[in-house]
Amino acid sequence: MEFLFKIYIAYILDLILGDPYRIPHPVQIIGKLISFLEKKLINFPNKRFYGGVLNILVLSITFIVCYFLQKIIFIEIYLMYTIFSTRCLANEGNKVYKILKEDNIVKARKELSYLVSRDTENLQKEDIIRSTMETISENTVDGVIAPMLFMFIGGLPLAMVYKAINTMDSMLGYKNEKYKDFGYFSAKIDDWANFIPARITGGLLIPIACFFLKYDFKNSFMVFFRDRLNHSSPNSAHSEAAVAGALGVQFGGKTTYFGKEYEKPTIGDKKKEFQEEDIKKNIKILYVTSFIGLLIFSLFWELIMYLWWWKVRV
Repeated sequence: MEFLFKIYIAYILDLILGDPYRIPHPVQIIGKLISFLEKKLINFPNKRFYGGVLNILVLSITFIVCYFLQKIIFIEIYLMYTIFSTRCLANEGNKVYKILKEDNIVKARKELSYLVSRDTENLQKEDIIRSTMETISENTVDGVIAPMLFMFIGGLPLAMVYKAINTMDSMLGYKNEKYKDFGYFSAKIDDWANFIPARITGGLLIPIACFFLKYDFKNSFMVFFRDRLNHSSPNSAHSEAAVAGALGVQFGGKTTYFGKEYEKPTIGDKKKEFQEEDIKKNIKILYVTSFIGLLIFSLFWELIMYLWWWKVRV
């Protein structure tokens, strides 16, 4: 079956169904593999070295298994479909939006706690909206555009390797005493893997999406170039800056993690207060960005295939 056609089917399945909650998800299996290897390796003295060993094992196993599974077309399409998170991310944002429309702040805090690592117990309405939008904006990269890009480059095996990288970072890539050495390579590899996708998303795809949605795409570009480095992570602020500029809101500021308050650098200009409808606008940006990414990557793939065919023929 045509390579692009399989990607389109997987993309459409994600838009219709979202994450498969009742069927084993490959990321859960990868997570169990990471946990198993962590228990075996974390107590060795050279934690950074053995953390690197864990990365090599997880990525190698993931690639090899997917390389063989892709030979069965229905399994290949299913696994491709699970790699995308567009519908799931939109659903989680909509849950918070609907609860906020009911003015149930306590329930909204609880719902948000499933999405973010920050403390949510004392967040006010504006903080809940801001946190939800930051999550949707940041995850537009690692939940949608990055796996899509890797899928176009290397098919199912490389795309699933990216998901494994992302999962290792979320499980091991902390800077606390337990993981600062053991999770060093997990965090670094995730930074490297997201370097190009983050910049493509924030500097190109989101502004184009905002143009079609009639949001402030010019300010999206401007804030992206100005504030894209205003984050402790080298990649997180790129998509956040583009969204903040388009919608005239400001991300960052006071945020609490595990009972300790931090003053994060601000992203964007506070042209207005946060409103519930900003979440819906953010979700629209997510959907249109994913479609534009699919279109642009498809065009580049077709161009490369044409040039390769022309070179072989000549």
